[in-house]
Amino acid sequence: MTTTPDTASDAPNLPPDAPFRVGVIGAGTIAGAHLGAYRDTPGVQITAVADMNLERAQQVADEYGAARAYADPHQLLADPEVEGVSVCTWNDSHASWAIAAIEAGKHVLVEKPLARTVEEAEAIQRAAEGTDRLVQVGFVRRHAPNCQVLKSFIDAGDLGELYYAKASLIRRMGNPGGWFADKEIAGGGPLLDIGIHVLDLAWYLMGAPKAVAVSGSTVEKLGNRANITSMPRYTAADYDPTKNTVEDLASAMIRFENGASMLLDCSYSLHALEDSIAVSVYGDKGGAEVEPRLRLATEMHDAVVNIDPQIASPTFDFGLGFRNQVANFVAAAQGREESIAPLEHGVEITRILAAVYESAELGREVRLD
Repeated sequence: MTTTPDTASDAPNLPPDAPFRVGVIGAGTIAGAHLGAYRDTPGVQITAVADMNLERAQQVADEYGAARAYADPHQLLADPEVEGVSVCTWNDSHASWAIAAIEAGKHVLVEKPLARTVEEAEAIQRAAEGTDRLVQVGFVRRHAPNCQVLKSFIDAGDLGELYYAKASLIRRMGNPGGWFADKEIAGGGPLLDIGIHVLDLAWYLMGAPKAVAVSGSTVEKLGNRANITSMPRYTAADYDPTKNTVEDLASAMIRFENGASMLLDCSYSLHALEDSIAVSVYGDKGGAEVEPRLRLATEMHDAVVNIDPQIASPTFDFGLGFRNQVANFVAAAQGREESIAPLEHGVEITRILAAVYESAELGREVRLD
């Protein structure tokens, strides 16, 4: 049954062993990944779900055992039992709901991208300043075992000084349409939707260096290719084959303050022979690819040696990635761990993404220093 608290208040005094109570704003596909991870995380209780479609919110709440469902997220934020919130809405409301959640005294996990623009990202940052509320960004690939195993090699110095990275995610028929294809809502196309995953993964492994210059290019030639009916594709709930205002392809060269550089490309729609993902980093002692599967290359005894770490998930494990992400969010909110994907990283990634679009529009390199 749906209930609504009268006013917002601080969380009630709870015993030390009380579960961490969470709410989710948005009840679409990505919310299911968050809710499934929360359900599978010990010490967590799903308390509420909010969605502008109350019937859908109630269905999702029932599915995941949430006590309450709301049509207005403000009601969820006023719920005194909710301690942490996942923001799983369309991109155009990530900033507004994250800020509202911070102001309501909640810890916040914001799905990527953190925001559509630098201005929105910085507004979230200002809202969080001076508070003890955690804001974590949904860079889920950081939490996957293949990434964390490679990070342990890098942190131990096995690859030496990292000076170059390549990040690519190409789909032949990957435009979901609907709000994903509406620049006003999504903020951009494949760069903000899928390119951000590989950009952030490579940047995180490089040690999150400050970007100083970006040369970017975007192309809008193929649209959503709705004429192709011989291949399956994921489509948004509001899919409309006649509407598309986002790029097909984005590419960039990014240079960093420490002298390192990265090549990035991503596409929703490209005349490629197959879908592909490739993320690699290179140092003066060795190199590694983390996607499509974890492998390392180095030198031993004057010979080139390839290393294949024996792990259960050599490529991205979707379910485990989300479970690890949620576990880190909860632990960080409770002061037991550091967040692997802090707010300041989300702001910096937003600046890089915005610079790609700006450079593409201007037709020249953009400086960030």
